[in-house]
Amino acid sequence: MALQDVIAQVTAPAKRTARPSWMRILHSRTALVGLALVLFWVLAALLAPILPLPSPTDSDVMAMANPYPSAAHWLGTDILGRDVLARLIFGARTVLSVAPLSVAVAMVVGITIGMIAGYYGGWIDALISRFSDIILAFPVLVIYVILIANIGPSVFNIVIATTIASAPGIGRITRGLVLGLKEQEYISAAKLRGESTIYIMLVELLPNCRSLLIVDACLRIGYTIITIGILGFLGLGLPPPNPDWGGMVKESVTVLNVWPHMSLIPSFALVTLVLGFNLLADGMREAWKP
Repeated sequence: MALQDVIAQVTAPAKRTARPSWMRILHSRTALVGLALVLFWVLAALLAPILPLPSPTDSDVMAMANPYPSAAHWLGTDILGRDVLARLIFGARTVLSVAPLSVAVAMVVGITIGMIAGYYGGWIDALISRFSDIILAFPVLVIYVILIANIGPSVFNIVIATTIASAPGIGRITRGLVLGLKEQEYISAAKLRGESTIYIMLVELLPNCRSLLIVDACLRIGYTIITIGILGFLGLGLPPPNPDWGGMVKESVTVLNVWPHMSLIPSFALVTLVLGFNLLADGMREAWKP
């Protein structure tokens, strides 16, 4: 048998068994509940421009005296007379665009440094690991607050803060996976074929790491949504007049005893969206468990 045939037999099974089955998720009740919660908010955010909603920044002066839910405002208004439902749905557009974008950038950076550290090892691994340890030594929320307070609140700055805070953790996970995979036979077979390092990382190693990385990304989106809400509550979220769930809670704290719906409704929205991503991640982890 030719050497190429032997290499093909060694390589092929590893790729087939490493490929996650997306259909298994449909058999997980946990994943389906999480997916339903996430899709609800995704659809609401996508349909926001065509739904019969008032502008999230317009004030209804007449409703300020009685901000409770009514026929004109199904979920009531806030202290400035703005429709809570409109601000809630348009706020979902902000959350569901900023959080996944931030995590996606952090995943690209984290996977890159993790692949390099795990594959090359030696002083490169030590240097990257020590730098990651320094960042991971700080509480994540403190990093966010320091960065946002100094560079100002905006979508771009939130992406930068998320990347700095999350990339080292993602890199550490990727490094651990690569350390366990780079000694496998199909990696040796790829080296015998004369494949480049980039090819081995992207084609041989990354597909065999993707299951755990997808689960981790799903969890991190939930954590990032919480962080965006906390930043908004601290006054470090997206600048007005952008609807911000955390900012909605902050604005209504002073009237919580009188009009609790102003705080409870955005808080409930935040909880359901984060819960959806967490349940989806748990379901994927169970579905793809070896």
